[in-house]
Amino acid sequence: MIKGLTLSLMMGPGVPLTAPRAVLDALQSVKVTNESTDIQSGFELSFLVEKNSPLISLFMLTGAAAIPFFRVLLTVGLSGRSEILIDGVATQTQLAPGSGGRPATLTIQGKDLSAAMDILPFDGLPYPAMPPIVRVLLILAKYAFLGVIPKVIPTLDEPPLPTDRIPRHAGSDLEYLRAMAEEAGYIFKMEPGPTPGTSFAYWGPQIHIGTPQPALTTDSGHADNVESLSFRYDKEGTEIPIVFIHNQLTKVPIPIPIPGEIPFMPPLGLVPPLPPKITPLNDTARLSPIGALVRGFAYAAKHSQAVQGSGTLDVLRYGRVLKAGATVGVRGAGYAFDGDHLVERVTSTLNRGSFKQDFSLRRSGLLPTQERVVV
Repeated sequence: MIKGLTLSLMMGPGVPLTAPRAVLDALQSVKVTNESTDIQSGFELSFLVEKNSPLISLFMLTGAAAIPFFRVLLTVGLSGRSEILIDGVATQTQLAPGSGGRPATLTIQGKDLSAAMDILPFDGLPYPAMPPIVRVLLILAKYAFLGVIPKVIPTLDEPPLPTDRIPRHAGSDLEYLRAMAEEAGYIFKMEPGPTPGTSFAYWGPQIHIGTPQPALTTDSGHADNVESLSFRYDKEGTEIPIVFIHNQLTKVPIPIPIPGEIPFMPPLGLVPPLPPKITPLNDTARLSPIGALVRGFAYAAKHSQAVQGSGTLDVLRYGRVLKAGATVGVRGAGYAFDGDHLVERVTSTLNRGSFKQDFSLRRSGLLPTQERVVV
């Protein structure tokens, strides 16, 4: 499709197989959105097909009940490095008929593998004496046949006593996983890889610890590797949460304010904003002290990002695929916004002859925490 870049498309029910040559020839564009939070990642494939092409019947069946798990796996190779863009399931198929002798456009849309966990409800299924981590592992074990690998961070909650209460499943597996994650101050998301056909199911706190990706450079002449990059500073959405810890002796809840900078998310901005809003989390009084603090930390992490950035890059010029959920350096944007940022969202668009990415960045404050960034 593009010189120096290879695209691999695999699809099929359950275990994906390499797509036939006819499918690759008909493929015109690919769009993949990867998220760093608990929002589902998604994809869109567009094909040009003739009116009587058998591909129309084949792909229309992907949305039928007869094939509930039609896998789609996209991998790109660049500079000797292979990156899995998405491993998901098709959820919708559309056909726009051609006219005037032009071929029809067939579009397949889908979501990451978490969509396979949102089909059947299991309301009322009991989990006696099981802490959240055991319940999460039991649920994820159902999807081992899809190559799902659990990556679960334990909570500090004690197992519930059956004489007090028995946790029961509510809704689909995805709904229950998300409900338990929210109660613990965690997130649940799918991470494609590390090898084709496997995905990590991450259930734990949102963290951004790791080696930053090569810096995004702007307004630096020949060193520029982004087509556009802009930032804005908006502290109106920032908040200071207050959790309540129940005092067993006095029976009076003790309010504790939670700062925006938390242990598992080191600050990326040197000067954090002064939040204009204080939000009491009243439901934390029923939790254990550790549980209340974790809930407060998670809320603070979501409501302390005053710096937002957005831009577009050409992957061939950048030299690699920018990934959501990791940090990336910025230089040339001015001292207030230079430094490391968290990549919140990346939308990759491949057309014949181009591979571009739109991205969103965020961090808590202004000014870099260190003088240098990874190049």
